Amino acid sequence: MRDFNFKFNTKILFGKNKLEEIIPEIKMVGSRLLLAYGGGSIKSIGLYDEIVALLNKHQIPFEELSGIRPNPGIESVREGVKICRENNLDFVLAVGGGSVLDCCKAIAAGVHYEGDPWDFMVQKAVVKKAVPLGTILTLAATGSEMNGNAVISNSETFEKRAMGAPILCPVFSLLNPEYTYTVNKWHTAAGITDIISHVLELYFTPEKSTQVQDAMSEALIKTTVSLSPVVLEQPENYEARAQIMWTSTLALNGLLSFGKLPGDWSTHLIEHEVSAIYDITHGAGLAIIFPAWMTYVLDEQNAWRFAKLARNVWGIIDTDDLSAAHKGIAAMKSFFSSIGMPVSLKEVDIDDSQLGTMAEKACRFGSIGLIKKLNKADIVEIFKIAL
Repeated sequence: MRDFNFKFNTKILFGKNKLEEIIPEIKMVGSRLLLAYGGGSIKSIGLYDEIVALLNKHQIPFEELSGIRPNPGIESVREGVKICRENNLDFVLAVGGGSVLDCCKAIAAGVHYEGDPWDFMVQKAVVKKAVPLGTILTLAATGSEMNGNAVISNSETFEKRAMGAPILCPVFSLLNPEYTYTVNKWHTAAGITDIISHVLELYFTPEKSTQVQDAMSEALIKTTVSLSPVVLEQPENYEARAQIMWTSTLALNGLLSFGKLPGDWSTHLIEHEVSAIYDITHGAGLAIIFPAWMTYVLDEQNAWRFAKLARNVWGIIDTDDLSAAHKGIAAMKSFFSSIGMPVSLKEVDIDDSQLGTMAEKACRFGSIGLIKKLNKADIVEIFKIAL
């Protein structure tokens, strides 16, 4: 176990009838806010009207930023920064899934930064000051509701880059499973894949003294897998939606990272390049890339960890580590297929024409990965396996 410091900066408001509780949380740190959301689903479920009525009731002025798309674009970040500056807004309220939350984190960082917010994504700037933000979650997937990370796309350069800072952690996040009832099967399944992938990124470390972290990781994956058929077939099953929502938060709030190396994360970096060019759903891309990455990096030295996952999560009974590991990868692919996710690039109409370009961009800042360091040639081979 490595040394670590432990602190969570986000207050979680979990459950039904919690909306009124956001008002004192907002008033502690802000007085004029930006209300940001995506394509309008919050209006169809009535949440938008509830929020607006609540803000008006408590005389909290606000401006709106709508239309934030999946794989949120830097153009929405720039627009949000502009609105905040022009209206002297001092709080951001993000209502939606991870895309909206990520966009709002970048907005919060950009308000007090004189340059272009894209500078944060290409490591030309670091976040030193930010407008506080709160979130109301409508999709269980990214875990963005309890961390300071964000991923933003640039349609002009076909790039998708991450940024992050502790100061960008939401001051509060409202998690009401009822707000996820209308999420369709595709996005529910993509969210499930994202949750599992976040846990796996942190699980794959060469360290062996991680019994507590591994046990928590395995439990989160098993819970997500077991409840997946329920939420897909019974979308208004509150208990199943609640468990999945909380699993999503725990998967990427830092809890699984304490006391160990930070995880591999090469699969996410590779997938970002796929969705940057082809604009596919992030979870769908992960369902394709993760098994391919596992197949490529698996060897006799690290087979013990892959086998541990196979036995403890997928129920593989095989005493040979390499054999168990391969069976575990096959089981994971089968699970992704069973919930409607693609497991090959051809299933989403992606050919081999951009493999080199995507591989080069994935390692533009150097080799990636922890289990195995990957360069451009390695990533091309992973793409070939994924075809």
